[in-house]
Amino acid sequence: MPASRESGYKPLLFTTTLRNPSRLKALLNVLYKFNDRELTNQLSEQIMGELIRYGLYRPTRAVSPEIEKKWGSKRISDNSPIGIRLLDDAEISVLLYKNPQKHKEAGFDRGWPSRFATMFDLAKEFGFVFYKIGEKIEFSEIGSKLAKSVEIKIQDNFILLDDTHPEFEQQAFLHALAKYQRENPFVKVLNDNVPLILLLEVIQKINADKDFNATGISKLELPLFIYWKDNNSEKLYQRIKRLRTEFGFSPTWETICDICRNEIMQGKDSIRKDKSIMLEYPDEYIRKMRLTGLISLRGGGRFIDTNKNEQNKVSYILKTYSTYKKYATEREYFDYASTIDENLITVAAKTVTIEEKDRYLEKWIKEYPWPKIREEMINLAHKRLTKDEILKYLSNPTRLEFLTAMAIKSKFPNIRIIANYPVDDEGLPTSTASGINDTGDIECYENRNGILVEVTMSEGRTQTMMEVWPITRHLEKFSKKTENAMCYFVAPSLYTDSIRQIDYSKQQYNVVIIPKTIKDFLNYLESNSVLYYKV
Repeated sequence: MPASRESGYKPLLFTTTLRNPSRLKALLNVLYKFNDRELTNQLSEQIMGELIRYGLYRPTRAVSPEIEKKWGSKRISDNSPIGIRLLDDAEISVLLYKNPQKHKEAGFDRGWPSRFATMFDLAKEFGFVFYKIGEKIEFSEIGSKLAKSVEIKIQDNFILLDDTHPEFEQQAFLHALAKYQRENPFVKVLNDNVPLILLLEVIQKINADKDFNATGISKLELPLFIYWKDNNSEKLYQRIKRLRTEFGFSPTWETICDICRNEIMQGKDSIRKDKSIMLEYPDEYIRKMRLTGLISLRGGGRFIDTNKNEQNKVSYILKTYSTYKKYATEREYFDYASTIDENLITVAAKTVTIEEKDRYLEKWIKEYPWPKIREEMINLAHKRLTKDEILKYLSNPTRLEFLTAMAIKSKFPNIRIIANYPVDDEGLPTSTASGINDTGDIECYENRNGILVEVTMSEGRTQTMMEVWPITRHLEKFSKKTENAMCYFVAPSLYTDSIRQIDYSKQQYNVVIIPKTIKDFLNYLESNSVLYYKV
């Protein structure tokens, strides 16, 4: 946000440039190559060129069929946050020239240098990387961890993205949002609160109120948090209580928008549409807050609440960060935001047992009957968006693991299923399975037979290079846990080289891996009485 803009009270929108926060780790991975380099306007434009090279930023003009083929799509999506093949220097030069940027940010030249500033302003506010024209690009320790949570490899000009440490992402956003102050030196905003603290405090007050039966916060009430001017959680709690007394849990859009525009903003915010206030801003807010691991969805996605498995962290954050110091300069604020609090990493979450995970799956297949599971998995196979109020907050890889575990449980209720993704207190995954210690995605035990199910949204060359060898290792380790072991490899589509590599693994390592598309795997579940595939 340009520093020249006039200060004022504004609704919380972390960034308009980076709607999907999970893209940030790949962006930082590329930027990290320039760590310790002195930033100039020329280097800023060069870095934007590198983002274009990797398909992490995609201009819209002069996109040739060859460029679109290399990117995989003109538009960045959850399925394709990064390109398929690298663009060459000539292609980058054409795109930079044909797509002049009208942006102007304070301290940066107009055009691509200013676009660089907007691409990374959230990372700067969150304490991940500090940059300024004439100074060195400086990654913080927590920013470095986030950048290294993914690995980008290049092989034969193909881009291979590996989500090596998904737990680093949660750690980074937890640190950032525990400290993030609305009124900070990077932005011209007068709202004076820490959004995460405000949310946690009001949830605690609501849940302690016997009139509300520990409901948490309704999504319809979130605009009040987004517009709130100060850190007075008691006053906000009382306003929500009065709102519920008058309208219950179903106030109209008009009611909420009127409170935001005329009561909180006193008539000084007439430009935002009702849809932005009621849908777009709350959706972005929930996505950011859920990345901390502290927030659970309840009531079919209609309410948000604290994750009871992380109560120790919630208590620590409220005790440590509810009162906060103001910082006058960008450097001072960045140093505060970037300093790692080891307690946020070492405070352990409540252990979720295998039995509890199994009960969670039983609960969710009641919420999602087989036709719905099938529909949503087919949506993933065809890269269609979901309209489900819970699933839309799960990244596509995480959603596929969750739906696959439910699909198996739905068709084979007596099989022992261990889904290795981490979960909140509702049994919703907070990320994909990490693969730490060569553990697979979903382990199934059917009598004396063990079935490992490995799923991926990867396709093409990335699928071959990043998935098959780890699956072979996972299966070899899994084989030690059961008398007979085999593995299903499930993906939207199967690349020819992946099938060849799987055949090689079968011959070389004497393992049984059955590759299936999502659709074929669903058909198999529907038409067979046992999960184990006997070769």
